[in-house]
Amino acid sequence: MKSFCASAASTLLLLSNVASAGPANPTATIDSGAIIGKTTSFPSSSTVVNQFFGVPFAAPPKRFTGPQEPEPWVQPLETNQKLPACLQQFNYPEAGRNLTMEFFNHPEDPPKESEDCLYLNIYAPAGPAPEKGRTVLFWIYGGGLFLGYASYPDYDGSHFAAYEDVVVVAANYRTNIFGFPNSPDIATEDQNLGFLDQRFALDWVQRNIHAFGGDPNKVTIFGESAGAFSIDALLTSFPKNSTPPFRAAILQSGQLSYRSSPAPGKPYPNSKPSWEALVKGLNCTGNEFECVEKAPATTIKDIIEHQANNFWPVYDNITLVTKMAKRRLDGNIARVPILSGTDADEGRVLEFGVTNLTSYLENLLGPNIDPELSAAIKETYPVGGSQYPTEYDAVAAIETDISFHCAAALVANDTASIGIPSWRYLFNATFPNAQYNGLVSGAFHSSEVGIVFSTYSSVNMTAQEYFLSNYMRGTWARFAKDPEVGPGWNAVGTGGAFLGGAPDLDVGVISETGLTVARQSDVDQKCAIWAGVLKQDLWSWGEEFEDNWRVIESD
Repeated sequence: MKSFCASAASTLLLLSNVASAGPANPTATIDSGAIIGKTTSFPSSSTVVNQFFGVPFAAPPKRFTGPQEPEPWVQPLETNQKLPACLQQFNYPEAGRNLTMEFFNHPEDPPKESEDCLYLNIYAPAGPAPEKGRTVLFWIYGGGLFLGYASYPDYDGSHFAAYEDVVVVAANYRTNIFGFPNSPDIATEDQNLGFLDQRFALDWVQRNIHAFGGDPNKVTIFGESAGAFSIDALLTSFPKNSTPPFRAAILQSGQLSYRSSPAPGKPYPNSKPSWEALVKGLNCTGNEFECVEKAPATTIKDIIEHQANNFWPVYDNITLVTKMAKRRLDGNIARVPILSGTDADEGRVLEFGVTNLTSYLENLLGPNIDPELSAAIKETYPVGGSQYPTEYDAVAAIETDISFHCAAALVANDTASIGIPSWRYLFNATFPNAQYNGLVSGAFHSSEVGIVFSTYSSVNMTAQEYFLSNYMRGTWARFAKDPEVGPGWNAVGTGGAFLGGAPDLDVGVISETGLTVARQSDVDQKCAIWAGVLKQDLWSWGEEFEDNWRVIESD
């Protein structure tokens, strides 16, 4: 077991996550022209970090069209200020909207929003790079595919650059109706604009990252929640003989291959009704597409937030393939090592305020849920005991298991079964300064992000938090630098060979005191009950879209 010193750290160490501005203005030349950034540094690191904010990787997008190359510029472009987020969607009612903004926005400094948002941020060590360049970490943010932005303070990659000698890139991509419109007047292959934005940014990295000391052949994609959804979509949409623009992937609290659904075959419901509701809300007459295309963005945002309608990706078999789990089991995916895992209490924030277990199960699994399954679930998560004192506690635990933990276990094991190196982690650390005024406790959804980036709050921080953050940041970087070797514990299915112990001794459990390696059979005890639910649509997920969209044939 690895443990961290729990004694008080020196003032220097405790304040070392606070950056200070540097004196120089770094420059770089990319394929569109020269750019000028800024620098920062940390008291306990000798590495100066070059920061380039708001770098255009695409032209200002035309609404409902794919990303295009930016126009080149002649004079050096100042890229030292963070630019607006893409349009966000914070749905009403007011209580839910405010809670979502509290957890997933930044209330002290809310971002400006704009359709002109296809920019990225780069964090790179200022010193000379190795001959072949540094490892690159490409961050894809979460937010359910309806909100999120690259400049969210938690996603600052400066600590990675300063302490791990890697380059970090974080790019905006369009979400909600602006990223996944679901209009019947848009061709299927042009529907998933947000996913196309991500790919466009990855291609930009391939062409330009050398200008920042990065090696385009050493790119690891990493993301949380919807960012991990996006990564699973990338992994499964690049067939086995392709050359994807990345060599490894880290999936934090998310995947798309296995999802529960009340209606068989529909992990992502058809969002055409959401488009139709918007058309009605705009009082469109005549050409409905032109009406929505020309409507003010703020008007659209206000309507979709009050309607609380979701806009999901469609299965185009370009950016999102049907039968994702089957493709993985068939081995027809990007053959790159993965590190994947979840937080121990994911559901405590996502199901905050849900206090009726029966209604929750009906929403999760449909009103005609098998009585035997319902009884088995309630027996597995008994309300009223010490583990689940209230129905909310049981709901949060179920959401954690079915939507995150058990589904992630399937992805990790399926990946290992086809000969691709796969590692699992379980984050189970909590700190007093990350509990949102007592509203939500535990290792809830997204609580690991600030630890990974070392951007956690310095208010009431602890020595354990400091050391754990250093460990996780270093572990992520270590995996990115040598994905075949892994993060430092057993790959899935190699526990016996690696430690002379049980074959399933291969889950890295990360807590306040550091790392322990646990057996899958211990951490996945409750997953047996969900296996049938998660696998029920293994061969059919996405097929229903063939009735609504022209699904392009896949390999």
